[in-house]
Amino acid sequence: MTDSHDCRADAGTAARRAHRLSATTSPLGFATRSIHAGYQPDALTGAINVPIYASTTYQQDGLAQLRGGYEYSRCGNPTVSALENAVASLEGGNFGRAFSSGMAATDTILRVLLKPGDHLILGSDAYGGTFRLIDTTFKEWGVDYSIVDTSDLSQVSAALVDNTRLIWLESPTNPLLGISDISAIAQLIKNHPAKLIVDNTFASPYLQQPLNLGADVVVHSTTKYLGGHSDVVGGVVVTNDKDIDNELLFLQGGVGAVPGPFDAYLAYRGIKTLAVRMRQHCHNAHALAEFLSHQPQVKEVLYPGLAQHPGHEIARRQMRAFGAVISVRFYSSTAAEEFCTRTQLISLAESLGGVESLVEHPATMTHQSASGSPLEIPADLVRLSIGLEDEEDLRADLVHALAGLPHPSTA
Repeated sequence: MTDSHDCRADAGTAARRAHRLSATTSPLGFATRSIHAGYQPDALTGAINVPIYASTTYQQDGLAQLRGGYEYSRCGNPTVSALENAVASLEGGNFGRAFSSGMAATDTILRVLLKPGDHLILGSDAYGGTFRLIDTTFKEWGVDYSIVDTSDLSQVSAALVDNTRLIWLESPTNPLLGISDISAIAQLIKNHPAKLIVDNTFASPYLQQPLNLGADVVVHSTTKYLGGHSDVVGGVVVTNDKDIDNELLFLQGGVGAVPGPFDAYLAYRGIKTLAVRMRQHCHNAHALAEFLSHQPQVKEVLYPGLAQHPGHEIARRQMRAFGAVISVRFYSSTAAEEFCTRTQLISLAESLGGVESLVEHPATMTHQSASGSPLEIPADLVRLSIGLEDEEDLRADLVHALAGLPHPSTA
């Protein structure tokens, strides 16, 4: 361990934020900011890409006189700062803090906002890892929680109690792709001490900016759409609340679940193409969701872009497009599992948000930890992360995987 600075906000923090292009002050468009926010060409060399600062420590100009605001890389690194500033800009936030994984980001913001005796509200279709963390670590710590359908505002209202300190929201949810009205929930707790946290991983800031809809905090797994290439694990938290950010900064350095500079570089590089990737992701997904909704082997397609989706109108209002994840229910768990093993171009793998298409069976893969809980996932459900391949090739692979699967007309 090092006897380094305590990592709370100081003058160096302001210096590290000198190159952010703020979404709240800059007239530049989203795609432009995704390319330029967070870093300006190096003053010494003119390097267009942010350097990978592989240094654990930084020379100081005097006792506690930090050059550029950096002292020790657990408490700040120029490459990591570029990533933090870029995501903050794209989310319309003033502060961003990067972590070694999405779960590290989740754990840290929960530590900031909760203490023993507090209560939180969690959506009934939340990521299994989030539920597992709350149900084990935080429950044992003395935090109580309620699970409700956050798409039903009356359920959220009924679950609010005096000691509720946060509402954890996903929209779209993982993996049932439910939609919650972020603005309505923010308005509901306007005069309540609870904070609204939105895990915006499925949407990305290109499709949805929860801070602008009234949320207090946004969380991302940068592993997914922000990185975009299935080659880096990371997380980030964005807020406009300076007090929350100060606590995040302290725990970021005090606990040390920070990304390495190469990981930060990969995520930052991925962000440069976020806008163009998301447009193609969403185009492919919408077309394939329409296709799947007409196949006899498919019982139900869950995709917010379909008019029959119960959250379609809210999604139209708060999202730029409808995302690139499609969930499909079959007529049996056997059919769902068989479908997952039949695709050839679409890889059977966990995760999502990369340039390649993936298929998985949540009940036995990503959400296995929710088995037997109120969040249990239907065994007949399959989740598809639609990538950037040619739509025709993906459609042909789906046709191949569907062929021969049972459906009512053949029963």
